[in-house]
Amino acid sequence: MVTMKLATNHSDSLTIVHASSYLEVSSDTIRRWEKKGLVKSRRAENGHRLFSVKELESLKHKLSGGAGNGFRILKADVPSGFGVVELFAGAGGLALGMENAGLKAKLLVEIDKNAVETLRTNRPEWNVVGDDIANVSFKGVDAEIVTGGFPCQAFSYAGKRMGFEDTRGTLFFEYARAIQTIQPKIIVGENVRGLERHDQGRTLQTMRQILSDLGYRAEYRILRAQYLDVPQKRERLVIIGVRKDLDLPIFFPKEKDYTVSLREALINVPPSKGQIYTSAKHQVMSLIPEGGYWRDLPMEIRQKYMGASFYLGGGKTGMARRLAWDEPSLTLTCNPAQKQTERCHPSETRPLNVREYARIQAFPDSWDFVGSTASQYKQIGNAVPVNLGYHIGRCLIAMLKQQPDPSSMVIIPQMQY
Repeated sequence: MVTMKLATNHSDSLTIVHASSYLEVSSDTIRRWEKKGLVKSRRAENGHRLFSVKELESLKHKLSGGAGNGFRILKADVPSGFGVVELFAGAGGLALGMENAGLKAKLLVEIDKNAVETLRTNRPEWNVVGDDIANVSFKGVDAEIVTGGFPCQAFSYAGKRMGFEDTRGTLFFEYARAIQTIQPKIIVGENVRGLERHDQGRTLQTMRQILSDLGYRAEYRILRAQYLDVPQKRERLVIIGVRKDLDLPIFFPKEKDYTVSLREALINVPPSKGQIYTSAKHQVMSLIPEGGYWRDLPMEIRQKYMGASFYLGGGKTGMARRLAWDEPSLTLTCNPAQKQTERCHPSETRPLNVREYARIQAFPDSWDFVGSTASQYKQIGNAVPVNLGYHIGRCLIAMLKQQPDPSSMVIIPQMQY
């Protein structure tokens, strides 16, 4: 029996064969759960997948109708006293997460007028500068931390050494300029996962070299929000750096052994406005079962709906996609009714609405978004999930206090950076 084997070996991990026996499901089912992001594995030295018993039990309980871990917006009880300057602040997902962690927003810079009004409406006490960052002077600004979700603009490498000045004209240059002026103890940058391989990795390598030239040692990790109290499969590349003259460690959030389902996240979500389907699209989407997508359509409807995309290779899994109640949502985009990245409600034939979008990004129901419905979707879709910002913020506070929590943080040995 597998349970006896566990008791004898004091193991908390199972191979996929033993896991399927333990949970009385097929190995294919466990592979499907892993592919959907409901469960994660690690690799043994022999290359075999190993699954946490605790995580498998939690998943089984959740899928059988159990309460799961529940959805909540995380918040620390005591302010840390440390301050943050945030660039490219958007609608405030990262800033709110940092505030919930115990950090104080000292200055926020954002160019989008609706996002600026969203910030000012919800936090009138914040110092929000609504302008092009190139026009902002950071002289005299004092903060322990500078953060920025700078857009990834391509650099030209031909015949250049790619120093700080070579990035002029890009938003990364403005991020680096703020760091050079403020000289914070810690810097944070976040971007899409694709930055890791952009231009065969040279863009990220150049960024890290420039940060080093500015006096910071930096490390990065891909953070998977679905394992950090966010009901969404969203991955972000996060850079954390510390000033070289300071003997500070680098911590990253440690993934949890659970996920939060869409069902848990949308309990008692308030009604709100949202996009609607045309009658023709409604007819097509009504044929998609919960968790299904274009492959669930009859062939003749499938070909007509997909058009030229039907004959393409990969990259079509977002088409005609209906979400599933008992899984985290797919990554939210700036438009829930885009043909290539559909985000249809699990049981109602309509796109997710604005407040559902906000819940999935872990914004509180009290956080109001300014602007048209399209602008609100864009602000929410571009945001850093609030709970992800919280976990990053707790790591930054622990770094400054040099008080790591091994149960919730990954500690990067200094020799690695």
